[in-house]
Amino acid sequence: MFQLLLVIIYLAFISLGLPDSILGSAWPSMYREFSVPVSYAGGLSMIIAVGTILSSLQSDRLTRKFGTGKVTAISVLLTAAALFGFSLSHSYALLCLWAVPYGLGAGSVDASLNNYVALHYASRHMSWLHCMWGVGASLGPYIMGYALTNELGWNAGYRFIALLQIALTAILLFSLPLWKNQKNIGAEQAGEEKKSQPLSLTQILSIPGAKEVMITFFCYCALEQTAGLWASSYLVLHHHLSAETAAGFASLFFIGITVGRALSGFLTMKWTDTQMIRLGQGLILLGLVFLLLPFGNGSALSGLILIGLGCAPIYPSVIHSTPAHFGADKSQAVIGVQMAFAYVGTCFMPPLFGFLANHINISLFPGYLLAIWILMVIMHEKMLPKVAADFPQ
Repeated sequence: MFQLLLVIIYLAFISLGLPDSILGSAWPSMYREFSVPVSYAGGLSMIIAVGTILSSLQSDRLTRKFGTGKVTAISVLLTAAALFGFSLSHSYALLCLWAVPYGLGAGSVDASLNNYVALHYASRHMSWLHCMWGVGASLGPYIMGYALTNELGWNAGYRFIALLQIALTAILLFSLPLWKNQKNIGAEQAGEEKKSQPLSLTQILSIPGAKEVMITFFCYCALEQTAGLWASSYLVLHHHLSAETAAGFASLFFIGITVGRALSGFLTMKWTDTQMIRLGQGLILLGLVFLLLPFGNGSALSGLILIGLGCAPIYPSVIHSTPAHFGADKSQAVIGVQMAFAYVGTCFMPPLFGFLANHINISLFPGYLLAIWILMVIMHEKMLPKVAADFPQ
């Protein structure tokens, strides 16, 4: 029964990834219909991100009150309703309205499931669960591309994914007894955590290396979200691909993340977290070089795949290295603030690029990602000697 629940959690992570990638794929068709600037995708992204931040901050209280199973089922249902609302929208204002439950649902399920898996399953499952997120994120643009290619419209793409979310909600509701059976597992660990006093934000940021790791995480999530949201528009407006073709090609970025995270689970058996992070950063740089090279569509598509592969190990490796870098007694507090910085990065950096693309040129896309990458690498390398002083590796 315990393994059956793990399968359901894997399905939930696929569901979590499905809606994360479709806005970028659908937007080249959507913004023309609504007669708004291309940069307005950033506004929707920001609303979704703010909702995600708010629901993540409340996830601990909600999970304690209702349990992980119920929170997950309700969150997926909320996301399904928002996606269905998107499919029925005929104005940008309505999209903004439905973006609120869109973000609220995503944040609760993400935080709650990550915490549950950390308490109840071996660490290797965390990497592979995020791989399942990549499966969903890769399928999303393909579903949207199918709807656009067959002239069903972007509305149908959102409707298809909403129906998949509703089906998963039904599975989660039927699985609620499985979650209850596991509610006491990890109680001893939770009891140990309660013995230590919670740290304030000021105390967390005063830990050696904490500021640097927060900025590293901010930069990583900003880079991933900006690439995922704007890749399709970049291919349409700079490389002059059709919206239908670009929607399919943009999924290569998410395929790169998915394949990379599947492989990362095995590489971590021999490589340290620091080595995995540096490997990812190197692959991202190579992908950016391919995007900058004037060799046409093939070079751009190769670049997207490499950037996705590079993104794959960074998120789970930063999270996994936190106890070793900052101490097991402080790791939960540090990870909480890391997640907050991550959502701030996804909230503000993609809209900022939208503003630059609208007022300057969307060809700035590779350079914008490169600037974020440089700051990420500097902060990560600056952090390492500080944490090594307190916690030698």
